[in-house]
Amino acid sequence: MKRFILWLPLAIFVIFAVTVAISLRTPADTRIHSRMIGKTLPDFALQPATSSHPGLSSADLKSGEPRLLNVFASWCLPCAVESPQLIALKQRGIPIDAIAIRDRPEDVAAFLAKYGDPFARIGSDPETEVQFALGSSGVPETFVVDGQGVIRYQHIGDIRPENLPELVAAYEDAR
Repeated sequence: MKRFILWLPLAIFVIFAVTVAISLRTPADTRIHSRMIGKTLPDFALQPATSSHPGLSSADLKSGEPRLLNVFASWCLPCAVESPQLIALKQRGIPIDAIAIRDRPEDVAAFLAKYGDPFARIGSDPETEVQFALGSSGVPETFVVDGQGVIRYQHIGDIRPENLPELVAAYEDAR
């Protein structure tokens, strides 16, 4: 019995080491799965983020045609990095609306002038209430919303060129 007790810590350590080694070889799914997928947009009506664009409401996203909804901020570096991809999506005929987070109208206007303007409407969300209601925790994030206002896809982080086929496919699936 004493021998068993002496070897028990080593046995526990070996079991632990094997478990860790197996876990390292097969990493867990690192994708984030939104709980908003398949749910209707929350009701909102946002004032324009800049004088050059109309504001945005949940009713605007229930027009019968799918749209992309981009959550961004002028102070967000990844938002600037993804701008060429948003412009490429617009050039493909995909309508894009936006929500500007904690931003001033003059900063939004300067951002659009510098990095391009793919947006039809831009609503201002100064207190991030709509952002959080969408299940978004940061910027940038992009949602595919079908014509009835149901969220069909959520892309977390900046859109990179390799993400375009997946976003286009999600948009087409929402039709």
